[in-house]
Amino acid sequence: MLISVIIPHYNQPEHLRTCLDALHRQKNHGSDVEFLVVDNGSAQSPQDICSGHPGVRLLFQGTPGPGPGRNLGAEQARGDILAFIDADCHASEDWLLVIETAFRKPGTQVIGGDVQVQYATPGHPTFLEPYERLYGYRNQKYIAEGYSGTGNLAMRAEVFEKVGPFVGLGVAEDREWGLRAKSLGYTTVYAADMVVHHPAHKSFVELTRKWDRHITHDYSDYYTKPFGRLRWLARAIAVAGSPVGEFGTVLLSNRVQGARERVLALVCLVRIRLYRARRMLQMAFTPRSMHAEGDWSR
Repeated sequence: MLISVIIPHYNQPEHLRTCLDALHRQKNHGSDVEFLVVDNGSAQSPQDICSGHPGVRLLFQGTPGPGPGRNLGAEQARGDILAFIDADCHASEDWLLVIETAFRKPGTQVIGGDVQVQYATPGHPTFLEPYERLYGYRNQKYIAEGYSGTGNLAMRAEVFEKVGPFVGLGVAEDREWGLRAKSLGYTTVYAADMVVHHPAHKSFVELTRKWDRHITHDYSDYYTKPFGRLRWLARAIAVAGSPVGEFGTVLLSNRVQGARERVLALVCLVRIRLYRARRMLQMAFTPRSMHAEGDWSR
C-alpha cells in the first residue's frame, strides 16, 4: 500500500515545518508513504522546508484556494490511498497507522478523524482556546451529516477519481465534496483514533471572519429552497438561544478541564452565537453587505 499525504500550503512556513516534522515521526505503520506539499502562491517558497524532509515533493498551484491545491496533489499522487492534512495541523504519532489499518479492510471508502485544538501555552488557555476545543472542529458531527473536514481526511484514490475534484474559493469545499460523495453512494466513516492537532484562532475577529464565510455559504443554500428566508430567520433565532442547550456539554465534556476553562468556553460560546445570530439577520435583510466577508479564505 502506498499512502500519498497531500498538504496545501499558503504563507504558513512554521506550521508547515511542524506538520512535516510530525509526519516524519510516525510510528508502526508498514506502508510506503509519499508527501506532496502544494504551495498556493506564498510570499516565500517553502522549498527549504520541504527539502529538509525526505520523501517530500513540492508542487505549485497558481489557482487560489486549498481546493485547487488538493486537486493538484491528488492528480500528481502515486498512491492508492490519498490522505489530506492542512499545513497548520500536526498529526498524532499513529495517524498513518490508523489510516493504513482502516484501508486494509476492503469495504472502507472514505474516513475522517478527530481534530483537536491545542493550547499554545499548556495550562494557560486564551479566551478562545477552550471554546474551540469544544466547538471549533466537530468532525464527528460533520461526518454524521455525510462529510469530513479536509484537514483530516483520507480516501481511496479511485473514490476521488469517481467523485471528482474539490471546488475552489467561494464554497466550503470539504462539505461540498463530502455531500457529493454521499450522493454517489460513498460513506464517510469516523475514525476516532485518527487525530490531528490544530491551533485555535488568534483573535475573536479572526473567528468571526470564519463564521461570516459559513453564514454566506449557508444562506445561499437556504435562499434557493421553499420558504428559505423564513426558515433562515427561524434558524437565526434558534442560534441566539442555543447556548442554553449547551450548558451540559460545557460542564461535562472531557475536552476542557477545571472551572476556568469551562467558564471561558461558555462566555465565548454565548458571544459567538449572538454574533452569528446578528449576522444571519443582517444577511436576510441586506445580503450584499456580507459579500466581502463571505469570500472563502485560502
